[in-house]
Amino acid sequence: MHNTDMNWEDARLFLAVARAGQMLGAARSLGVNQATLSRRLTALESDLGTRLLFRSTTGCQLTESGQKLKKALEAAEGPILSAVLQLSGTELDMSGTVRIGAPDGFGVSFLAPQLPRLMDLHPSLRLELVPVSRTFSLSQREADIAVLIGRPSQGRLVVRKLTDYSLSLYATPDYLAQRGTPKDIEDLSAHRLVGYVEDLIPTPELNFEREISKSWRNALAISSAMGQFEAVRAGAGIGILHDYIASEAEDLVRVLPEITISRAYWTAVHENLRSSPQVAAVSRFLTKVVEQSRERFRSADWK
Repeated sequence: MHNTDMNWEDARLFLAVARAGQMLGAARSLGVNQATLSRRLTALESDLGTRLLFRSTTGCQLTESGQKLKKALEAAEGPILSAVLQLSGTELDMSGTVRIGAPDGFGVSFLAPQLPRLMDLHPSLRLELVPVSRTFSLSQREADIAVLIGRPSQGRLVVRKLTDYSLSLYATPDYLAQRGTPKDIEDLSAHRLVGYVEDLIPTPELNFEREISKSWRNALAISSAMGQFEAVRAGAGIGILHDYIASEAEDLVRVLPEITISRAYWTAVHENLRSSPQVAAVSRFLTKVVEQSRERFRSADWK
């Protein structure tokens, strides 16, 4: 006869693996050693007398028993967390690691300065921010939460719109004094232009230059929004910059202010992680801080 007294801590570990679909990603999010995690899952299978998952080099596949246990644990998880929150009157103390992937403009200039607030809310939670101009594979756990430019259309994802934002043309007053201020789009051809390295643009959403002018030609190409921002501030030329970043720089002015590009940030979480308390807490925080900064993202008509 098998022992039917399931170890609830082992069950929590199993749920993390079931959601992540792989041992390594789950171990990282839980903050535990992968060998320890594997041993605890073996102990859980022994306690229950059934195989819960098949392990391979590409990930973990749940058995029929594993699917049933995952469903039961997720059904119980919500009420338990709600009860804990009601009894304590505070946010649940989270542990483990959550990795956020984000475009570098949003990640560096906006999100990074906000993260100390999240660390104060959850002192045991370890955060990883990857602010780079690239796409993230949520299915391969390159990130637990991804901030994306535009709504993703593929993958088993839970998506939510964060905010609209805009971009405009900027330059320094000194640059314009030396080279003249363009009166229309055609005048841009006589100026030094700053933009992305064209063959390294990770998503069509970032191809701002062609949206403004088919004849746009970069004198300086940088594969980073913050790199372009700093170069334009240093007098490199005219660049297409995020209004919520550039509008706060006193040494920049808008050029051809009638030209504005609109985009939107979305968050995406793989559906396997939609019930993770840690990921849910970070997602709520992202939504909250962006909402609190609504006026910053709202309009290009600040200058």
